[in-house]
Parts: sequence; C-alpha cells; structure tokens
Amino acid sequence: MKRVRFIVAVLVSAGCAGTPSVAGVAGVAPAANKAWTPPAPPRDSLPSTPQATIPADLAARVDSLTLGDVVDLALRNNPETQISWANARAAAAAYGGSKALYYPTINGQIGVTHLKSSPTFSNDSVLRPSLEQTNYGPTLSVSWLIADLGGRAGTIESARQALIAANWTHNATIQTVVLEVESAFFNYMANKALVESERLSVKEAETSLQSTQERQNVGLATIADVLQAKTAFSQATLTLESTEGDLQTTRGALAAAMGLPANAPYDIEAMPATAVGPATDSVDLLIAQAVKSRPDLAAAEAQYREAIGNVRAARGNLFPTIQLSGSGGRTYVQTLPSGATNYTVSLGLQIPIFSGFSRQYAVKQARAEADAALGRAASARQQVIFQVFSSYYALQTAARRVNTADDLLASAQASEEAALGRYRAGVGLFVDLLTAQSALATARAQQVQARWTWQTSLAQLSHDTGVLDTTGLTNIRVTPDSTREAPPQ
Repeated sequence: MKRVRFIVAVLVSAGCAGTPSVAGVAGVAPAANKAWTPPAPPRDSLPSTPQATIPADLAARVDSLTLGDVVDLALRNNPETQISWANARAAAAAYGGSKALYYPTINGQIGVTHLKSSPTFSNDSVLRPSLEQTNYGPTLSVSWLIADLGGRAGTIESARQALIAANWTHNATIQTVVLEVESAFFNYMANKALVESERLSVKEAETSLQSTQERQNVGLATIADVLQAKTAFSQATLTLESTEGDLQTTRGALAAAMGLPANAPYDIEAMPATAVGPATDSVDLLIAQAVKSRPDLAAAEAQYREAIGNVRAARGNLFPTIQLSGSGGRTYVQTLPSGATNYTVSLGLQIPIFSGFSRQYAVKQARAEADAALGRAASARQQVIFQVFSSYYALQTAARRVNTADDLLASAQASEEAALGRYRAGVGLFVDLLTAQSALATARAQQVQARWTWQTSLAQLSHDTGVLDTTGLTNIRVTPDSTREAPPQ
C-alpha cells in the first residue's frame, strides 16, 4: 500500500513540477512583463516563397509595359489567385473522391497468426496437451453500398456544387486582382501626368520670375513684384517636389500590385488619348447583366445548392440502405500445407432504428444551414445591385467632371494669356498675372485627376458588373463627346 501511495505522489509531483518545454526552452514567459524566448527554428521550416520576377517575354520591354502587361504580371504573381486556384483544385479532388460512394470498397490483407494454447483437462480428467500452430494467408474483403434513398446522391451533389462555388470564387478573385492593379496603374499614370503638368507650372513661374527681375532692372517693376514672383516659383517647386514623391510611392504600390519588389526596374508605356463620356447602357440593364455575370454571386448561389445537397445527404441517413459485403481468403497451416479456401458473402438491409435522435437533428441542422446560405445569396444579390448602382453614377459624375475640367482649363488658359498680355503691355498688375497662373496650374491638375478618376470609375463599374476582362479591357459602352479632343495621357 505504501508503495502505491509513493508512486501516486511521484506522478502528481511530476505533473505539477512546472510548465512543459517547447523544443528545449520554457513553454511560457517567466513573468507577465517578460517576452517569451522562442526556440531555434526547426530544420523542416516552411519553404521560402520564390521571389517574383519579370518573365523573359516582358523583360525585353520592361521600360514600356502596357496595361495588359501589368495585369498579366499581377495575375501571375498575386498570392490571392494562387490561393483561390489551389482551393478550386482541392474542391475538384473532393468531388472526385465523393464519387467513390458509387463503387465497392475492396481491401486486401496478408497476415500471419501464431497460436499456442495451454494444456487442459477433458471431462474424463485426461490431460490434453497444448496446441501450437501457425496460420497464414491472404484475405480479400469487399463492401458495397448497393442502394439508398438519396443520401449518396446528396453527398456527391454537395461536393459538385462546392467545386462550382470554388471555381466561381476563383473567377471573382481574378476580377478583384485586376481591379486592384488597374486602380494602382491609373493612380501611377495620374501622378506621372500631374508631375508633367506641375513641371510646366514651374517653368512658367521661373519665366515670370526672370521677366520680373528684368523689368525691375529697367525700373518697370517693384521689389514687391520680384518677391511675389519668387514666392510663386518656390510654391510651384514645392508642389512639384511633393508630387514627385507621391509618384515614387504610387510606382512602388503598382510594383507591389504586380507582385514585384517596390524597387523593381520598370516603367509604363504612355497610353493613347481616350475620349471619355458617360455609360451608354442604362443602370437597369447593367444591373441585370451583373446579376447574370458576377462570379461572387454565382458562387453564393452554388453554395446554397451545396447546402441543399447536404440536406439530401442528411435526410438519406434516416432511411434503410442495401449493402453487400463479403470476404474470402486462403489459409495455410502446418497440417494443411496446400491451404484451404474460405469465403463469406452477405446481402443485407440496414434499417436505422434509433441513434439518440442524432440523425433527425442532423437534418434540422442541414436545413438551417441551407436557409443561412439562401440568406447569404440574397444578401449578395442586394449588394451587387447596390454596387452597380453606385459605380454607375460615379462614372456618370466622373464623365461630367472631365467635361467641366476641360472647360475650366480652357478658360484658365485664356485668362492667363490675357493677364500676361496686359502685364507685358504695362496696363496690368503683376498680382493678377500670379493669380491667373495659379488658377491655370490648378486647372491642369484638376483635368489630369478628372480623366484618370474616370478611368478608375470605368474599371470599378466593369468589375461590379462582372465583365472586367483578364487583359484589363472592358465592354462597358460609353458615349464619348466628339466635340472635345482628348489630351495625351
């Protein structure tokens, strides 16, 4: 008894001796205000992700990538597309595995059994010697579900719909990646155009400063005019420097969207001029197209059908099934060196009688999950309609802003030319010229931003309608204003 108590005490004390270690270091930090020291990384650590590089077919023109090239790089390198594709492949394997329910399960076994019995006494008190023998031989077993009432078909249909949903999700991921990289592309191009616009403003401010200094030398301008010209030149230079910094930031963001390092050497080819305008189709037509084309909505609907398949599978467990089973083999022993064949075959009707109501609750659970999936599909549909409605009017507004920005730029240019002419003729104030030049610089920036905002809005509407192409193109029709000439971008 004392020995038992001693063993129990040792075990209890060993269990309370302290926290378990992790790879030779303490399992937790020594105190609340101390950091935990991790162990050395294991030898079989996670494989390193290969660094994305520019493919050879694009490396030759890395300084003049097009929008299609940028989208192609993003789709190749973005981990989200790799994840969604892997999920689709896993769902395909699961669907293929579910079809095994239609086929028999066959297993083979080869075993050796050694038996030795103890001596026994017979009824007449005669001692029987011990028996020792070795049995060995192959065995083959077969199990086959011949028929059920919908459970097997429901399981397979659920796996099939899960595969369809995974593929639609992959398509949705592709469109999302395309939208993200296009937005980064247009943002970068907008900053490039903005830098060029502000360089022109700096050049104009510098010219004004030189002209004012020359006029002061001949007594036609005051020191106040020179100081104001210097202030305008410094302000234009500061704005340019800030935009050049933003340009590098957006360039790095675009590289990251393509899956490349932020310092990767590349540049973008100048896009041809694009005539902008509002969408030609009505918002109702685009909403109807989105309901048919949006891959995430199709995925939500497939997930509902997957849940319905689970309901069928759960309900099928309530009903009888017909199963065929059998086994056969050949046994060899010392007394039978040539072996003997044995087999069993059984055909039975398996009737579920009682399982603690688990099967009934499984059906209720599957039905509730199907109702939830239906609700998610309805919510996704409402969200799609709202997204198309919102992005449609965002595009219409962006188109109107482009027209207004064009008018603003034209009037600002005319105002600047008039103010410059009056100042050179000696009948205008220098402050009026500075005001006109500042308004012109603002108008140039607003025109650049308005046009690239329209491009981004068009890509957003294409994504929300579900028609954004993997090359970055869209089939959303717009009505360009033929009376306006689009500036180079």
